Amino acid sequence: MPLDPSFNESVPQGDNVSRKVCDHCGFVAYVNPKIVVGSVVRSGEKVLLCRRAIEPRKGFWTIPAGYLELAETPEAGAKREAREEACANLNISGLLAVYTIAHLSQVQIFYRATFAEPEIAAGEESLEVGLFGWDEIPWEDIAFPSVKWALDHERSVHLGKATAPFANPDGETGGLSE
Repeated sequence: MPLDPSFNESVPQGDNVSRKVCDHCGFVAYVNPKIVVGSVVRSGEKVLLCRRAIEPRKGFWTIPAGYLELAETPEAGAKREAREEACANLNISGLLAVYTIAHLSQVQIFYRATFAEPEIAAGEESLEVGLFGWDEIPWEDIAFPSVKWALDHERSVHLGKATAPFANPDGETGGLSE
């Protein structure tokens, strides 16, 4: 990405990382990780999945999730994403996991949730939505590694085998080849 003519890459005084610094006033334009928020939504023994209508990974299945907006709490963002992608209203029951996807500079915060109301429908960012039992989940068509982690972690909590919150599984960084 080309720099604005008034910005140059340099290491600001007292820092040790090269950043965009304004030549005129010394303003440092920090670039920080993006925060993704979402939920594993359970209804009895089934979980909500959304088939993506947008890139990346259009046509693949995911949990309702997306980027946190400015001045929004992570919980409110997770609820908003469920409304946008699955026309679903949620009750957040607790933090499930915080994952880091270093190569994308993302921090992903996922919650455990249930439906406040039972209705769901595909939103603008989804081709279709559905409730899936564990053996019905289209594992080969899951959009991202962190979705698989979240589903596995939520199932462990649901079955009483573990307690949340979780982090990346050992050795996992979130690359699509993993």
